[in-house]
Amino acid sequence: MKTTRHRGTPDFILLVLTFLLVGFGVVMVFSASSATSAYHFNDPFYYTKRQIMWAVLGIAVMLLLMNIPYRKLRPLAFPAFAIVIVLLVLVLMRDPIYGSRRWFSIGPFGLQPSEFAKLGIILYFAHLISKKGEKVRDFQKGLLPLLIIAAITAGLIMMQPDFGATAIFLCCAMAVIIAGGVNLKHFFAVSLAGGSLAAAFISFNLLFSDRFEYIKFRVTSFLDPWQDPYNTGYNLIHSLLAFGHGGTFGAGIGQSIQKLHYLPFTHNDFILPVIGEELGFIGLVTFLLIYLFFLWRALLIGLRSKD
Repeated sequence: MKTTRHRGTPDFILLVLTFLLVGFGVVMVFSASSATSAYHFNDPFYYTKRQIMWAVLGIAVMLLLMNIPYRKLRPLAFPAFAIVIVLLVLVLMRDPIYGSRRWFSIGPFGLQPSEFAKLGIILYFAHLISKKGEKVRDFQKGLLPLLIIAAITAGLIMMQPDFGATAIFLCCAMAVIIAGGVNLKHFFAVSLAGGSLAAAFISFNLLFSDRFEYIKFRVTSFLDPWQDPYNTGYNLIHSLLAFGHGGTFGAGIGQSIQKLHYLPFTHNDFILPVIGEELGFIGLVTFLLIYLFFLWRALLIGLRSKD
């Protein structure tokens, strides 16, 4: 008798947390950006409308993918990752924006290939590891090819330069490698050796080259922002002022002072200080705990997967 596969039911808790975080994000983008949007675009809802548009698009894609068995994505793994690599190469040929080459401009929108690289490496590595089977525990046939692919891709992201995106990309790659069942002795030995070489390389450049000058400035300004309060330490100082003003319970939604043309890019890079200023320590910790709960739920679903 032929059996039929029934569509699985979504994880209700993860779904609720997703909508909760997306809704909270829309509210905070409006609160953080309304003043600057009104000043620059004569529209306090400029960034909020864009956020809502991407949220609706994201939800539509989520609902679509919820109804597609993940095994059917395997044929797309290599083509998708190949496209990501091409985009990472092409973006390096663009003119720099704020000293880096990270974005493609498509009309009023921007496309950042490193964001797709994080998804691409998860899909492609899952495909490769499933295909290798028990061979993944062999260093030469299993782990080494994965590390070479991850290193080349991370190198392209680093050339933009984007140290933060590189670190997150490598974390995604390592998570899939570990979950895939590689020999942990091989993995940690190579990670230790690679980390030591990377640290030596970056340290050499920090001391004798200007290639990673921005990293040095971030470290020194983090340790002592007051040594250069109007340049490298400016953003950190005003972030600390925002958290200080928020205190325990916050100044209230819409009551941030630092978003009023003190902190730059308050709708993205510096939205966390605005959250801390308006919702206070308790609100900020609650928000972070919800994020941790979201990650824990996603990890639990992954651990329950049969393959």
